[in-house]
Amino acid sequence: MPEANLVVVRYLNGKCVKGSTQDFFPERISFHVQTRGSAPETIQVKMAELKAVFFVRDLNGNSAHIKSRQFGVQAPSLASAKKIAVLFKDQELLVGYTNSYVAGKLGFFLTPADERGNNIRVYVLSHAAKTVRVGPTADELVATAPKPLPKPRKAA
Repeated sequence: MPEANLVVVRYLNGKCVKGSTQDFFPERISFHVQTRGSAPETIQVKMAELKAVFFVRDLNGNSAHIKSRQFGVQAPSLASAKKIAVLFKDQELLVGYTNSYVAGKLGFFLTPADERGNNIRVYVLSHAAKTVRVGPTADELVATAPKPLPKPRKAA
């Protein structure tokens, strides 16, 4: 039996589903997520409806963590990987490294540059990306991408 991966699935419409999966394969048109909580359920997820699949350390994340938008020192394990910056159609910017980006494919894996973040790796669906830059042009996209809006504060 395959090992379960903790995932946060982000849809193109903004919907978000958190849980685990044992049947994610990039070439398939769908996979399943087992949600957690008081009423767990298994949801079929269709790749055509997705923005990205975030493979995470923890389903709760850390709301206090400010996501880095910069390339830091490249980890030795990523020595053969290329820099990549992805600007999604919703203006979110992801910065990281890839060994699997090929223009025109359904998607690709990205290892985030922000090693302190909750994301271990991300499967980006190409149809959700507005702009993808690889190598030196990734730095240019990071420098020119719109800055994120501040998160609204929670009422006390």
